[in-house]
Amino acid sequence: MTDPLLAAVLVGLGGSAGAASRHAVGLRVEGRFSVAVANALGSLALGALLAAPTGSEATLFAAVGFCGAFTTFSSFAVETVSTAADGEGRIAAGFAVANFAAALLAFIVGAAAGGTLVA
Repeated sequence: MTDPLLAAVLVGLGGSAGAASRHAVGLRVEGRFSVAVANALGSLALGALLAAPTGSEATLFAAVGFCGAFTTFSSFAVETVSTAADGEGRIAAGFAVANFAAALLAFIVGAAAGGTLVA
C-alpha cells in the first residue's frame, strides 16, 4: 500500500508531465484533431500500462497522473459542442463518435501490446 502523501505527489508529478505533454500536442496538431490525437495516444498508453505488471507507484504516476492529465475529456466536450454550435452538427457527431472509437481501439491495442511485452 502506497503512503497517501507519496501517492498524491506521484499523481501530481505525473499530472504535470501529462499536462505539459498535452500542451505540446496542441502546439503541433491543429484544432479539434489535437484532442483526438491526445485521447488516442493517452488511451494507448493507459492500456499498455494497465496490462503490464507495474507497481502501484508507477501506476499512480503514469496511469493516473500522466494519462489522466494528457487525455482530455473537457477539451473533447468543448470541441464537440462548439462545432455543433457553429452549425456543423454532422461534423460534431462524427468527431464525437470517431474520438470515442479511436480511444477505445487505442486502449485495446495498448492493452494487447502491454500484455504481450511482459509475457
